[in-house]
Amino acid sequence: MRWPPYKHVFFDCDSTLSTVEGIDVLAETVGKKWRVEVLTNAAMDGKLDLEEVYAKRLQAVRPTHEQIQQIRSVYKRNIVTDAQAVIAALQFLGHQVYIISGGLAEPVQEFGVFLGVPKQNIRAVNVDYDHLSGDWWYAETDFQKPIRKRYIDYEEGALTVSDGKAQIVKELLGRQNGRSLLIGDGSSDLLASHTVDLFVGFGGVVQRDRVKAESPIFLHTPSLAPLLLLAAGPAAIRQVKGTSHEAVFNKAFELTNSGAFDFNHERLKQKFQDAYQTVHTGAD
Repeated sequence: MRWPPYKHVFFDCDSTLSTVEGIDVLAETVGKKWRVEVLTNAAMDGKLDLEEVYAKRLQAVRPTHEQIQQIRSVYKRNIVTDAQAVIAALQFLGHQVYIISGGLAEPVQEFGVFLGVPKQNIRAVNVDYDHLSGDWWYAETDFQKPIRKRYIDYEEGALTVSDGKAQIVKELLGRQNGRSLLIGDGSSDLLASHTVDLFVGFGGVVQRDRVKAESPIFLHTPSLAPLLLLAAGPAAIRQVKGTSHEAVFNKAFELTNSGAFDFNHERLKQKFQDAYQTVHTGAD
């Protein structure tokens, strides 16, 4: 039994590629972590629409440009296990990789490029700054002094509402051929599942009850390695033999043997298990 590869693989960012939520990191810097974290979890759990909390969180924090830029290094220090290796292996195998995030564009884009994702394949939320705030008068006299432009507003759009990611998936896919897969931890990811051929819920950082219950397949290991067996298919290990990508595939098999996936779709489960066993036992 053959498991078909998914040529287009879409990743959420916060709590999927990084173990942190960027907005919560910002909130902690100004002593408002608890207040903002409650709103973030309510939106990700599907209890509140993202549109209801997006402005509230940023208004509560009112970050400077410098503080937003600092999220980049926090993302990099908190990469989900094997995220970089999984992306590299998928690209080696000819897959297109994308990031769609309700996070802030500057740090998400830089983090995505750091992981190896082309910038044109990354979508996140842009913000506007007050260019007359902070020490703006140093701009022409002291180029070493950071200019602390303060947040004014965010760019409303598909990524600032709970059901908006579907629109971005459609835009990025356009008329390209090939099956598509989306992986994410939150309700906004789950709501976009109808636009792809396979949705995988991710609980390696945070397990959200609704996502776990409604995802066709739920990956609950802290490592993203098992995703390779869903996105590329178990048989793809033959294509990476002798390359630097073989190790992450071997890890994917080890974790899958230990029960990395929960299936909420019996036909998918049987199809995957048949394909997995065919490769795992060395049968043709």
